[in-house]
Amino acid sequence: MVIYLSPSPPSHSTPIIRLSNSKRPISDSSISLKTHFSKSLFSSSFTSSNVKLTTKKQFLHNKRNRVGFRTCRAIGGFDYGSFEGPQSVLEAAAVLTAIIVVHESGHFLAASLQGIHVSKFAVGFGPILAKFNAKNVEYSIRAFPLGGFVGFPDNDPDSDIPVDDVNLLKNRPILDRIIVVSAGVIANVIFAIVIIFVQILAVGLPVQEIFPGVNVPEVRPFSAASRDGLLSGDVILEVNGNQFLKPGPNSVSEVVDVIKSSPKKYVLLKVKRGGENFEIRVTPDENFDGTGKIGVQLAPNIKLSKVRPKNVVEAVTFTAKEFWGLSSNVFDGLKQTFLNFSQTASKVSGPVAIIAVGAEVARSNIDGLYQFAAILNINLAIINLLPLPALDGGTLALILVEAARGGRKLPMEVEQRIMSSGIMLVLLLGLYLIIRDTLNLDFFKEIL
Repeated sequence: MVIYLSPSPPSHSTPIIRLSNSKRPISDSSISLKTHFSKSLFSSSFTSSNVKLTTKKQFLHNKRNRVGFRTCRAIGGFDYGSFEGPQSVLEAAAVLTAIIVVHESGHFLAASLQGIHVSKFAVGFGPILAKFNAKNVEYSIRAFPLGGFVGFPDNDPDSDIPVDDVNLLKNRPILDRIIVVSAGVIANVIFAIVIIFVQILAVGLPVQEIFPGVNVPEVRPFSAASRDGLLSGDVILEVNGNQFLKPGPNSVSEVVDVIKSSPKKYVLLKVKRGGENFEIRVTPDENFDGTGKIGVQLAPNIKLSKVRPKNVVEAVTFTAKEFWGLSSNVFDGLKQTFLNFSQTASKVSGPVAIIAVGAEVARSNIDGLYQFAAILNINLAIINLLPLPALDGGTLALILVEAARGGRKLPMEVEQRIMSSGIMLVLLLGLYLIIRDTLNLDFFKEIL
């Protein structure tokens, strides 16, 4: 999320980025997700190395001062399909909306509890679809689902509040402002912990045992895989005579990479079916982007089970263990994304793709929504702390620069240029990702 002061009312906007790596079940591609704060929802690489879900997909920051977050998702070699099933789509959209509201509520409460003036609380950006006013705060739902923001009247020419009012955000001490800017991230972290705790109490702690090979849970009718003899339930043991270096999610990525790089070229798969091992030659069809696809759902060859806590203490221990594991996976995924950005940039995607993946998770296993929500919260928290313009981390960086200068702020024009340029880039990226991800849905692919 991002806070910045401009000629119009300051606000905090929230972006969501998500990134995922191949440590979860995936289709013909992999998903990544990232999280950052700004004025729109974007997700970038969202990583979870030990995803314990058997689903169709892998889990793999205007003129106003705002703090907020956006959501993006990175998808590589992964066909995230369509929006089949309105209920699952609504469930995924509800999860995403809840995360936005929680993030912005963190900023809002941190400001309100300190007596800092707040003028707006919005979900979305752009034209207002619905609004109401309460206690001098405008609450609204806006047209573009790119995140949300909390607005402050610091530089609002229409505000009746004197510019030297001590309760304006810009006039507060550095520590007070740091608390407000950081509160969205803290809220997402707390929300993730609560989600994991509820999951453990409700369904237990997911535990997985990894076996060699890659599962093929589903083969699409009339696809290359179906045409060449691959069946649902098969386990891929080798690709082109090469065994997988490491069992688990990484092996899924190996299969996806080979398939994507082999359009119209046969790929030799060693398959286990029942008690027999044999070879199948599959010739991937060429996708619209020139990559290969065979029309299957892939997943790590794992056995899933759930362990229920015996008491509250054990539930807390399980929660801490799971939160640490998921957070470590997200950090690892983000690191890989930035270290290999030239290869992963094309995998960044937005809210449409996130909801598509969430919907598939909900259709496959409603329990998976717990981890989907937890990982998305963690990704958002981490990405929003990055010191980039239009993100909460960018605002925190400006505050720290002010502290290093002995309390002297950078010129307002400089701060505005830094934040405005970042916000514009994020908005343009968000709109691009929404259009691209929408066109990648099966429904539009069939039309086009």
